[in-house]
Amino acid sequence: MNTKTLLIGAIALLLFAGRAGSVEPLSTPELAEHCAYFHSDREGKDAIFCVRYVQGFIDGAVATDARVLENIATEFEKDETFAERAIRSRIGSRVNRRGPTVYADFCLGEPDSLEEVVEKVVSDLANRKVLDEDLLARDAVFSTLRREYPCSADDDG
Repeated sequence: MNTKTLLIGAIALLLFAGRAGSVEPLSTPELAEHCAYFHSDREGKDAIFCVRYVQGFIDGAVATDARVLENIATEFEKDETFAERAIRSRIGSRVNRRGPTVYADFCLGEPDSLEEVVEKVVSDLANRKVLDEDLLARDAVFSTLRREYPCSADDDG
């Protein structure tokens, strides 16, 4: 390798090193700014950002719940008693009945389209009287999903 290539590589490392440490969370007002364009320009970058943020939140909840369930199952399998096996099998049936986000405290079903879900988040953001700068966008989306898509209590038994 020549010196010029090494120098460029070193500079690139220095430029990106500071950014790799953490990701700054999105605030509710920032998400609301993007989502404000959802109705007027659905193909615009702000509306697409809004949709993808909500979709990413849901995908993250699904992935996290699935991984947590796998970890619980692995733990139980080590020295599982009859009672623990019964609990584990009930966890699986609960997920089958209520969906993969049941442990995230919201349940999206098959008929719920992404557009419908985003519409409810956009509406909720628009109807907030004050957008708290300290409230993270993920908390606002989570709050909307929990309220609009509750898991029904009659699915427990």
